[in-house]
Amino acid sequence: MSLYLEHFGMREPPFRITPHTDFFFTGANRGPTLDALIYAITQDEGIVKVTGEVGSGKTMLCRMLLERLPRNVETLYLANPSLSRQEILGAIADELGIPTDGKATHSLTRALQEALIERYAEGKRVVLLIDEAHAMPAESLEEIRLLSNLESKATKLLQIALFAQPELDERLAATDMRQLRERITQHFNLAPLKQPDVASYIEFRLRAAGYHGPNPFTDEAIRMITRTSEGLSRRINIIADKALLAAYSAGSHKIDCGEVRTAEQDAHFSPLQPKRPFNLQPLLWGVTGAGVAAMLMVMTLNLGQQQVATPGEHGTPEPTRQLAPAVSQPVSGTPTQTAPSSAPDKLRFGPLTRQHLAQYEEWAKNTPRNHYFIQLLATDATHTGEIEGFLSRAVASLEPTQIRAYRSSLSGRDRIGVIYGDFTTREAAVAAMQALPESIKTIQPFPRQVSRLH
Repeated sequence: MSLYLEHFGMREPPFRITPHTDFFFTGANRGPTLDALIYAITQDEGIVKVTGEVGSGKTMLCRMLLERLPRNVETLYLANPSLSRQEILGAIADELGIPTDGKATHSLTRALQEALIERYAEGKRVVLLIDEAHAMPAESLEEIRLLSNLESKATKLLQIALFAQPELDERLAATDMRQLRERITQHFNLAPLKQPDVASYIEFRLRAAGYHGPNPFTDEAIRMITRTSEGLSRRINIIADKALLAAYSAGSHKIDCGEVRTAEQDAHFSPLQPKRPFNLQPLLWGVTGAGVAAMLMVMTLNLGQQQVATPGEHGTPEPTRQLAPAVSQPVSGTPTQTAPSSAPDKLRFGPLTRQHLAQYEEWAKNTPRNHYFIQLLATDATHTGEIEGFLSRAVASLEPTQIRAYRSSLSGRDRIGVIYGDFTTREAAVAAMQALPESIKTIQPFPRQVSRLH
């Protein structure tokens, strides 16, 4: 391996499959998701859920949380999902330094609550991170729900974050899981990387490992890696590593189709299993800007969009809520309409979200339909932590009075959009978009006409 590194001028392997936080890729919405997770864990009072396929980067995200959470947050990490109900309590007690001494379940729970109250009095917040939560026994999941009930007079004493494969969503859909399901207030999904993300991801890992030359992976090699890996970061790492080794063995500094084909044959990946019912909505919600419009015109589907650092994340489908007033996402050439309803609203938006929703209502009353604005974000309304986290970053780099949030349900799901500015022409909106800070440009904003919001 030392010759492999020397051949490409790198100081360490760029594509290790073990999580290494120096190699955390912030593109494909991973960075904003981490920020939103930190906000949700430190500010929210419900259970947080992060889902993604095997090898999509859940464990890396969990490790990043362990590093990035504030110092007043004490983290408890459970990596063994097969623990029984009693073993989970024992593991948490052990992490908190509580002697179990053969205590019964109710006595252990009381001891945990007392320890958590002490930490709360000291200004500390305790977070339990559970990896591979989809593999937990039913009784253990029920214990998680009971633990989420531990609270003082003012706040929850234990914040819980579940990291799991999509099978957890299937389990939570069961009737007997309704109580736990309703405790989950924040949902995040790590979608597979799209081809542009794969290219950025590979180059980022190479640079992080000390590589300084031109990107050795050709465009065709990237396309092949994207197809074979199905956008999963662990598979990308395995193929890219084997392809580099193949190039080194051939004395080459370029990775093209031949090297990737050799890597593919050695990797022997199987298609993702089990295959869930074909549903284009999550796929399209992970694409942004003009790409969505193009795909919508081709497929004639009236679907929404989601903001990404580079195209990537989508949310876990929730039951459709009919809300008022609402706005649909844009379909090329098709005006949108509101869909009012009297259904009760159970979402708890943060203060910034509420503020900018109100700003939109005031602005929309008198703004001409032929004006333009810049679309910054479109995501599930259930992602309240993501929305609040995005707004907190946006107001730090943009004029806060020009940032507005609106709500839409005509795409089939309850959505929140964040927009910026008010321009008399599309050209003015485009010029303003080009002058946005780089941190905003990376999410690929695009201009839209106000008529699309009516």
